[in-house]
Amino acid sequence: MLAATILSGALIGLVLGLVGGGGSILAVPLLVHVVGVGSAHAAIGTAAVAVAANALAGLIGHARAGTVKWRCGALFAVAGVAGAASGAELGKAMDGQRLLLLFGLLMIAIGLSMFRKRRGVEQPDVRLSRATARHLVPRLVPAGLAVGLASGFFGIGGGFLIVPALIAATRMPLSYAAGTSLVVVSALGATTAGSYALSGYVDWRIAGLMLLGGIGGAVAGIAIGKRMAARKGLLEKLFAIVVIAVGLYVIVAR
Repeated sequence: MLAATILSGALIGLVLGLVGGGGSILAVPLLVHVVGVGSAHAAIGTAAVAVAANALAGLIGHARAGTVKWRCGALFAVAGVAGAASGAELGKAMDGQRLLLLFGLLMIAIGLSMFRKRRGVEQPDVRLSRATARHLVPRLVPAGLAVGLASGFFGIGGGFLIVPALIAATRMPLSYAAGTSLVVVSALGATTAGSYALSGYVDWRIAGLMLLGGIGGAVAGIAIGKRMAARKGLLEKLFAIVVIAVGLYVIVAR
C-alpha cells in the first residue's frame, strides 16, 4: 500500500505538471482501485487534499517559467470556489456508488471532448485589466462557477475542465492555460478538501504519501512538457484515451 500510494501521487503530479490537469481526475480511481480506499467519499476527500497540494507544487514551476496569467486565474478561482463549496455538499449527500457512476461518465465525456479541434486565434498577450474586463469578466465568472460546481461535486481539481474553459474565455495558448489552471486547481481542491475534512472524509496519512510522490512527479512532468512542447496535441490525445479507459473501468468495477 505504501508504494502504491506514493506511485499514485507521482502519477498525479506528473500529469498535472505535464498538461496542467488530468492528474486530479485519475486520483479517485487510483485511491479506490489501486490504494484500496473503501469509501467513495473518503477517496474523494483524500484526493482533493492530494490534488490541491500537488497543484501548488506544479504551480511553482510554471510561475518560474512565466506561464501563469495570475489575474485571469484569480478571478476564475474566486468564482470556482463559490461553486465548489456548493458542489461538495451535494456530493456528500449522494450515494457513493451512484457518485462513482457519474464520475465515470464525466471522465468519458471529458476524454471525448479532448478530441475536438480548438478554434479561434490564440492571444498569448491576453490579460485581465480595466480595458479588457468588460468582455473577459462575463466569460470567466460563469465558467468558473460551472467548473467549481463539478469540481466540488466529484472531488476533482477540474484541470481538464478548467483548461478548455480558460482557452474558450480568453483564447490564451495551451501553455498558459495549463499553468494558469493550477491557480484554480489549487483553490478548488483546497475548498473541496476543507469541506470533506470537516466531515471526517480525509485520510491524512494517504494524502501525505501522495504529496510525497506528487512533488517528484510534478518536477518530472514540467521538464518533460518543455521537451515535448511541439507534440502537445499528440500527448493530449493519448491521455484522452487513458481518461476514457479509466472512466469505463470505474463504471464497470464500481
